Amino acid sequence: EGANGERFIVYTDIDRLEGHMKKIAPQDSSVIDEFIKALRTCTRLDPPWEKAPEVSGLFDLLKLIVKHFPLLRMLWKWNKVSLQDFGMRFRHPLIRKAFPLLFTPDISMPFILMNLAWLHRKSAGYPRGGSLEFSRAIEQRYCSLGGEINYKARVAKILTDNGSTVGIRLEDGSEHYADYVISAADGHATIFEMLDGKYVDETIHGYYKNLLPFPSSVHVSLGVNRTFDDIPPLVMGMLFALDETMEVGGVQREFLKVYMHNFDSSLAPPGKTVMHLFMTTDYDFWTALRHNPERYAAEKEKIADQVVAILDKRFPGLAGQVEMRDVATPTTYVRYTGNWKGSDKGWLVTPATWQYGRAMQKTLPGLRNFLMAGHWVVPGGGIPTAAMSGRHAIQILCKQEKKKFLTTV
Repeated sequence: EGANGERFIVYTDIDRLEGHMKKIAPQDSSVIDEFIKALRTCTRLDPPWEKAPEVSGLFDLLKLIVKHFPLLRMLWKWNKVSLQDFGMRFRHPLIRKAFPLLFTPDISMPFILMNLAWLHRKSAGYPRGGSLEFSRAIEQRYCSLGGEINYKARVAKILTDNGSTVGIRLEDGSEHYADYVISAADGHATIFEMLDGKYVDETIHGYYKNLLPFPSSVHVSLGVNRTFDDIPPLVMGMLFALDETMEVGGVQREFLKVYMHNFDSSLAPPGKTVMHLFMTTDYDFWTALRHNPERYAAEKEKIADQVVAILDKRFPGLAGQVEMRDVATPTTYVRYTGNWKGSDKGWLVTPATWQYGRAMQKTLPGLRNFLMAGHWVVPGGGIPTAAMSGRHAIQILCKQEKKKFLTTV
């Protein structure tokens, strides 16, 4: 939403999106045609991630190239174009400003192309109950197969002996031994803290020197005594222009994006709604401020007050309807998850990422019986890439154990 009330709506239906964009920005028809053509190409393709590269042979590679040649050709064209670059091609003022903010301006175009294509096909969407219910489903499946989960058991060190992992040591000092160790924890903490940086090479150093993680953010959550029946289900939230710029931890904002879960009744009591906002911020600002608890707490409250006041202008009466509010900063992310630099999704897919991302390994040089999974070994972040990496890690393990990789539903 622009300051003058005009709207750019990113429909998950590609035909509807094309019609809407051409209606509001006929001067950009040629750019829109190029964008829509790429989206339609992506809808005809399944992601080529069934088999891990580490267990694929020449035949698998040739099969992949033949089956997914349109995708590979599309990636070749678009992977060096960022959202910011493509957004600058539009002459329509609102689309030109808003397009780079659909995700992150530095991210490569294939990221949004594939996401919108999956949404169009309805092979991607929002899981009812949010991430907690999604996690519980994985927990139940794992436990039903005989697995055990130990919560509140943070790992301090990965134990090794003669170049092979043999187990883990927890923060309470207890040690647990194993045939294999698979780390789905933060990549930097795993490599440089749990393993003391002993199993690295120039390529791995290159990841953390040259690649960009998803930017850290301030996360404001609100519980509101309101249903927002007039707002349709918004997968990627509502972005609207601010009357005045807002500073969040050293970063100026012209727009605010709010996610409204008025379509998920499981998150709040009847008649109420959960809302939340992610706002890009400066990681160093918060790490420095964290050393002064009073200033840190005051800054969080200040941001919450500003957000509520801004939302009250867009949704009159909201300020008096807020019943719960919570603010998380990059240091909160680090405290809960250990994520490097407070990132919430791992590596950002930028034009530079492809140089490293294609060859990113799930093993470490000189270390046996060890695998990594999660969003630090597959650029792009989010649940799909993390799930893919877990599947691939087990395929590698099966190959090492000379067992057939099988899945059941």
